[in-house]
Parts: sequence; C-alpha cells; structure tokens
Amino acid sequence: MTDLTHTFAVEATPQEVYAAIIDVRSWWGATNIVGPTDQLGADWFYLVPDIHFSKQRTVDLVPGERVVWEFTDGHLDFVAAKDEWIGTTGRFDILAEGGQTHVTFTHEGLTSTDECFDVCHDAWRHYITTSLKQRIEIGDGTMRTREEDEAAVRNHTGSR
Repeated sequence: MTDLTHTFAVEATPQEVYAAIIDVRSWWGATNIVGPTDQLGADWFYLVPDIHFSKQRTVDLVPGERVVWEFTDGHLDFVAAKDEWIGTTGRFDILAEGGQTHVTFTHEGLTSTDECFDVCHDAWRHYITTSLKQRIEIGDGTMRTREEDEAAVRNHTGSR
C-alpha cells in the first residue's frame, strides 16, 4: 500500500513553483475555495456541492521547498466512508534538479485500499499534473467543471 502520489517537472524556479502552489484558487478552484491558502496555521475550505467538501489546515510552509496541509474535516458524497480524507495530509515537495524543478504531491494516508482512491487519483492527477503545472508554466490553471467532476465519479463508481 502506497500513498497517492503525482509528480511532474517544470522549467521554473522552486520559488515560482511554491508561489503557484499556495495560490490554490488559481489551479484547484477559483470559486470553490474559502479562506487563506497561503498562511501557516490557517484553515480553508474546498467545496463541490453534493460531491466533495474538505477543510484543510496549512501546517507547513517552507518557501521553495515544501507545502503541507492537514485534512481536518471532510465529506465525500460518492463513497460509503464519507470521512476518508479526515486525518490525511497533502504534501508538496519541491526540488531543483538538472535545470528543472520537480514537484511531488503526496496525499499521505490515502491509499489504493481506500474507496475513493480511483476518483481521487483521477482528480488529483488533473489538478496536480495538468492544472498546477499549467499555472506554473503559463499563469493559469485549468479547473474541472462540475459536469467533469460528476462524470469522473460516474466513471469510477458507476453511480450518479
């Protein structure tokens, strides 16, 4: 069992990558996020009604190196264990190597045995390796629409 992980590399400085990560609205959901995402100790919320709610606390901010969130509350409507994210951690590790900056996102505590794993793996893959990467490279991420979120849930769970 390993934690859900996604990695990519970009031609940007570690500081540029860090700045993009903490600007969560620009790559995860401009209208779905409430609260400060760039302050140590701050709580903030992500919501897609009738699909996903999560409350995060930013617990580690090391410019150019690392960002860590604790998922302190949540509700996933598409699985039986609605609270699967509670007690897990989202971790971004930033490393300059070979003229590029490598970003590794790990959702610590969310593994292939969790019911939401397939849907969450698909969603995080989009938000990390497509939207966040685009935010770093061109200044804007690509958020999924509600319809895309619903289709992903249907595709992985056969429901909705």
